[in-house]
Amino acid sequence: MIDLRRLGYNEQVVDIEGDYLLGRIVAVHRELYKVICNSGERDAVLKASIYHHGEAGEIFPTVGDFVLIDYNASGSSRIVKTLERKSYFSRKDPDVGRGEQVVAANFDYVFILMSLNHDFNLKRLERYLAASWQSGAIPVAVLTKADLAPNYEDLVKQVADTAIGVEVIVISSKTGFGLENLNKFIQHGKTIVCLGSSGVGKSSLVNALLGEDCMKTSGIREEDSKGHHTTTHRQLLFLENGAMLIDTPGMRELGMWDITTGLGETFVDIEGLIQQCKFSDCTHHNEPGCAINEALINGDLLPTRWQSYLKLQKEAAYSDNKALYSQRVKEKAKSNAKFIKQKKQARNKDQYNKGDF
Repeated sequence: MIDLRRLGYNEQVVDIEGDYLLGRIVAVHRELYKVICNSGERDAVLKASIYHHGEAGEIFPTVGDFVLIDYNASGSSRIVKTLERKSYFSRKDPDVGRGEQVVAANFDYVFILMSLNHDFNLKRLERYLAASWQSGAIPVAVLTKADLAPNYEDLVKQVADTAIGVEVIVISSKTGFGLENLNKFIQHGKTIVCLGSSGVGKSSLVNALLGEDCMKTSGIREEDSKGHHTTTHRQLLFLENGAMLIDTPGMRELGMWDITTGLGETFVDIEGLIQQCKFSDCTHHNEPGCAINEALINGDLLPTRWQSYLKLQKEAAYSDNKALYSQRVKEKAKSNAKFIKQKKQARNKDQYNKGDF
């Protein structure tokens, strides 16, 4: 029997009627879910009356979620409830173009992978940092492919200056260099989500930590030092010491959803300077006593970092509108469900009056 407390379950109280089993989502394949529970790993689908037609606005589950399932020993079980999340990572839905896509849930650390070759990109790192801090977990900057960049000290300093307060670890999954420095995070019962663009070596790192070639990997293109996209779906993997990894497909673009909290953590230096401005409503243009302008002039704040902050701040300003949009989508779903229910009741009543039953 599987003890879900070893899988990170925090024994939260669940107020729901019925004889259901507790499980954790370990993989998502379109509309089919893999759920591990006390009876082992099972295929499961969403209970349509709750997730698609229900009026409660139940949250659609993702990898890492704890759920309640209506267990079926001879076929697919049905997921009836998504439990409250302690952390989750989300982005704009790349298929819909609007709305939120939750990529992973209930993790303790975020390994932000960035390679030390031609794919090195500090602006992308800032976006991942903002999303990671927003998730509620602790980010760790993992710089991969050290074997391809023998002189990486300056790159590490650039990352440290960008990821303020975040531990930076240099590794090579190919040679094993630096992997032992990840052990402080990879602990029994802890869940780590690996994030990064395509080709940064997420699958190679997962294979190295698992000690086997579980994940498919691809070679490096000589013209741009980039790997190919190999992970095609999200899944939760179990390490020998009891830790868990959530691997996600590489994302060329990270469309932010809500980063209002993560923005402040990512740019804590800038937020501190803003607090030092003479006027509380300072626009940071030509006002006297502006700490931002002073820092830009004396070199304490790089113009590129300030511009990155302003760009992400604009995206964060839309968070309330996005939240309102999400609320309206739920309200519309409830309204549609209510309309369908009323229509069915009216049709049944009409058939009863006609004696057609």
